Amino acid sequence: MHRDNTKVVTIGDRKIGGGNPILIQSMTNTRTEDVEATTAQILELEQAGCEIVRCTVPDMTAAKALGEIKRRIHIPLVADIHFDYKMAIAAMENGADKIRINPGNIGSAEKVKAVVDTAKELQIPIRIGVNSGSLERQLVEKYGGVTAQGIVESALDKVHMVEDMGYDDIVISIKSSDVLMCVEAHEILAQKTLYPLHVGITEAGTVQSGNIKSAIGLGLILRQGIGDTVRVSLTGDPVEEIRSAKLILRTLGLRKGGIEVVSCPTCGRTKIDLIGLAAKVEKLVEDYPLEIKVAVMGCGVNGPGEAREADLGIAGGDGEGLLFKKGEILRKMPEGELLNALREELDNWK
Repeated sequence: MHRDNTKVVTIGDRKIGGGNPILIQSMTNTRTEDVEATTAQILELEQAGCEIVRCTVPDMTAAKALGEIKRRIHIPLVADIHFDYKMAIAAMENGADKIRINPGNIGSAEKVKAVVDTAKELQIPIRIGVNSGSLERQLVEKYGGVTAQGIVESALDKVHMVEDMGYDDIVISIKSSDVLMCVEAHEILAQKTLYPLHVGITEAGTVQSGNIKSAIGLGLILRQGIGDTVRVSLTGDPVEEIRSAKLILRTLGLRKGGIEVVSCPTCGRTKIDLIGLAAKVEKLVEDYPLEIKVAVMGCGVNGPGEAREADLGIAGGDGEGLLFKKGEILRKMPEGELLNALREELDNWK
């Protein structure tokens, strides 16, 4: 697969590419210069399973804040830079483990070279990022609009610029809010480069619509063996991005670990509050480092069978439910006791 053959790039204490595990990224939405708020959000992201985090660096105050933020967190820190090459240099000098730039909006070749020279000196990788929304006019005209081919050509032009300056510690990201265009662009790019690729559907939307777009787009890309790091871009709490990314990777068989919760969609036969119970179970299991399957089922038609197939399960009845463990009924109990019974089993899981 493509990701097995990509160049290995070191970001802080983590390695991507070359068949290393796909890492989950997110981005803070605090003001970076607010060290307390930014650190608190990153620590929350870490707890959720974030493995690389990116912060915007729009000014020198934000750049200087990176050093203190970095001292307080435990995952690699990426600086997101636009327009001002001085911010890229300052971010690296203040401890950024990687920088994300689009050389096309940094300015002259001399300014880009100043950034590349600093990255080379400090051995900091550069993520070259191109979005469909910032595609150059000449490429829009060449391809008759914004296209996957144009996005790829733009990205590779920037890559060649950095290579010509004597540096190849590079990660590439190409993003579009058009899901199928984004998929096509990654398919084309994977045939043209062996640099590691960061994948995501940009501006995907709110938690609901963004999750659907990201699951489809990332699923199609990752399933083909393309992608070394991933971000689910959502409008909302970035912790939701981590939960979604983990589930996408687990569903594709690209990551193990964590409890899988399955639950029935409910129907008129359901006589317990299965919707509320399933939501509570899903929240409950987040804190358990177990690799098991938990079923939350609503009635006696398929419920007992599904619950028996899971490692741990509930099959609802009329205001009550059966608790199953490894295919065997443990006991029957009132609806109000089911969640605590599940918690007790998880606490003592063997």
